[in-house]
Amino acid sequence: MFEWKANYSCNIEEIDNQHKKLFEIAARLYDLASLKDEYDHYDEIVAIINELEEYTVYHFAYEEKLMLESNYKDYETHKIEHDFFIKKIKRLEKMDMEEDQSNSVMKMIEFVADWISAHILKVDINYKEHFNSRGIV
Repeated sequence: MFEWKANYSCNIEEIDNQHKKLFEIAARLYDLASLKDEYDHYDEIVAIINELEEYTVYHFAYEEKLMLESNYKDYETHKIEHDFFIKKIKRLEKMDMEEDQSNSVMKMIEFVADWISAHILKVDINYKEHFNSRGIV
């Protein structure tokens, strides 16, 4: 479900590596949801969600710094999308996972999968040419 493909590439090595890391974190969440066992995975779920949030904040800060330094014209719109993602992750964190872990994890996975397809493929790809034309690769 969270497999890196060449069409996700922004042609910027560091950003591609960061996106790959986000894929890896999301894949671990998916793997956990796929276990179908009777064990309580609450602590593992929370740890992965926290890691996803922390790494996403780091990644967004990196992208936003590049955008500001290179005068990217769509910075404000892009930042709004980043802020929305962080707010949504925080809201998902607050879900009562103790009661319904599998449903909570599936909601998180659906959100991250939608984000990847919508944001990376449709929004991040827009800065590819801008950054590349300024020697950011």
